[in-house]
Amino acid sequence: MTEGFLMEVCVDSVESAINAERGGAGRLELCSSLLEGGITPSIGLLKVVKRYTSIPIYVMIRPRGGDFLYSDREVEVMKTDIELAKSNGADGLVLGALTEDGRVDTELCMELLAACRPLPVTFHRAFDMVRDPAAALETLISLGFDRLLTSGCDSSALEGLPLIKRLVEQAKGRIVIMPGGGISERNLQRILEGSGAQEFHCSARSSRDSAMKFRNSSVSMGAAFSAPEYSSKVADVTKVRTLNAIAKNTL
Repeated sequence: MTEGFLMEVCVDSVESAINAERGGAGRLELCSSLLEGGITPSIGLLKVVKRYTSIPIYVMIRPRGGDFLYSDREVEVMKTDIELAKSNGADGLVLGALTEDGRVDTELCMELLAACRPLPVTFHRAFDMVRDPAAALETLISLGFDRLLTSGCDSSALEGLPLIKRLVEQAKGRIVIMPGGGISERNLQRILEGSGAQEFHCSARSSRDSAMKFRNSSVSMGAAFSAPEYSSKVADVTKVRTLNAIAKNTL
């Protein structure tokens, strides 16, 4: 990590985690299924990533893709996953929950935060689905979240840049505002300069073809919109290094 900024890389495999650290990431957000925006990773993945990396690992606590309105049973899963992540070496946790009318679910977040402590907790991009971002930010600050990951309630951090800038100004250092969503070598400088943020979140991935020689193109293991069976996306050391250098020169 270079002094003055921190790059968090979102990863869903051991290879991506290793590449992110090699490229200069200061922290990992560990997930599974980035195709769904990230869900809770397996404990096996957490333990092996811990074995091969040395930077902090923040574990995603999200029981499924889709919205952020959770049932009692899903909350039970989330609390159990928090306990397991803490007992298996997580350095921080990432979560979020909303009410049906698009507000931060204060009561549930209080329960989840209590389960997470003493670890630091990031409120994830559930924030980008809230009704009133300014009010939601004050709620997160009052609850005691350490950090907010947001694209500025838009399709990407670049599109949401005006709101991200206002959130940084509103926060006044009471909570870390971390832009994320579509950040690349082409737009990072503009996002950092335009927002005033000191941390940023990216995946820095590139596609890699499968090593499989025999391929059955008639079968797909997921739904019609799923990723191709014979390629995968992994964090790219060169991309991470490039983003790291851009941030270092900008901040």
